[in-house]
Amino acid sequence: MTVTMHQPQRLPVDTNGTGPVLDVVIPVYNEERDLEPCVRHLHTYLTEHFPYRFRVTIADNASTDGTLAIAGRLAAELPEVTSVHLNRKGRGRALHAVWSTSDAAVLAYMDVDLSTDLAALSPLVAAVLSGHSDLAIGSRLARGAQVVRGPKRELISRGYNLLLRGTLAARFTDAQCGFKAIRADVARRLLPHVNDTGWFFDTELLVIAQRSGLRIHEVPVDWVDDPDSRVDIVATAVADLKGIVRLGRALATGAVPVRALRAQLGRAPTTVQAPGVPTGLPRQLVRFAAVGILSTLAYLVLFLVLRLGMGAQAANFLALGITAVANTAANRRLTFGVRGRERAGRHQLEGLVVFGLGLALTSGSLALLNSLTEPGRVLELSVLVLANLAATVLRFVLLRGWVFNPRRAAVKETL
Repeated sequence: MTVTMHQPQRLPVDTNGTGPVLDVVIPVYNEERDLEPCVRHLHTYLTEHFPYRFRVTIADNASTDGTLAIAGRLAAELPEVTSVHLNRKGRGRALHAVWSTSDAAVLAYMDVDLSTDLAALSPLVAAVLSGHSDLAIGSRLARGAQVVRGPKRELISRGYNLLLRGTLAARFTDAQCGFKAIRADVARRLLPHVNDTGWFFDTELLVIAQRSGLRIHEVPVDWVDDPDSRVDIVATAVADLKGIVRLGRALATGAVPVRALRAQLGRAPTTVQAPGVPTGLPRQLVRFAAVGILSTLAYLVLFLVLRLGMGAQAANFLALGITAVANTAANRRLTFGVRGRERAGRHQLEGLVVFGLGLALTSGSLALLNSLTEPGRVLELSVLVLANLAATVLRFVLLRGWVFNPRRAAVKETL
């Protein structure tokens, strides 16, 4: 699958330079157990299957165990391996530091646990080397991918990517798979505008690349979940939601110079379809109710699944956030008849404000209930259903009277 628009022809990457053609970065923090077998396996694979010069860069993020010593020993033993030490943590910080100074023509990275089968590495890099695409990403959600992981992680991954589609109009299917490659000349243009130093780095890079008119190629991967993963799902989800809001604001205000990047990269401007908003209240109510029923059912299923591995407040936050974005996107198109990408980011940002009000209502209901008694699951769900009904009424009023009010669009067009 390739995400693209009408673009000028891209030239193949020059493989005759003096530096390595490919630099694969492995960001690590306290990975003394997995680092050596991972690097040796990757080095063997590249030696046997990659026909050009390559480098494997171990980017140590302030590890406190024996990771740095192992990285140094591997770098001394294997000529194609090098080690870089950073004094502060953060996957995004590591990738930014190494990619910004690398002399390779193509830059890539992968997670140290090698959850992604290396058989996907050749098609990933080939898409960039050939000039077919500016970036290539492994996708666990693309057709043809084979994924082994628990239902909670699967649900969270799909929900997050749905969130990106609704808020930032993302057209790629998997933002967070630790398996990506990018042309070095493109990276040099984009990296100064990517501010996140943690897990949101990937998403921010891809969204800016898409808005800049770059071609993103998706490679379906075989992927097996690491059962010992130490990623804090709740903390990462909260950070990602903050990142979405920050990036959406930056795109809306022009803090990310998309037009200038398009001009620098030789990409054509985007075109969008003008929206039209039906005003019939009865029809809007029927469609809003149908979307609301489906959203409520989806919310309850998400809450029950997430509740198995986290507290009620965290499960409520994630379930409500995911379904709120999907609800806004569905109502935008089906209830209020708004099509095209014009003002989509603003609509979703304002939808997040409505989400915040709904979150306050449902979270407040949960807090009040737990302060009065120790509720069972049935009572907990009953209170949430009632709170969500109230939030739904408030949501319709705000969406119709504020977010999708046709008078706002008319006033903006006359300015």
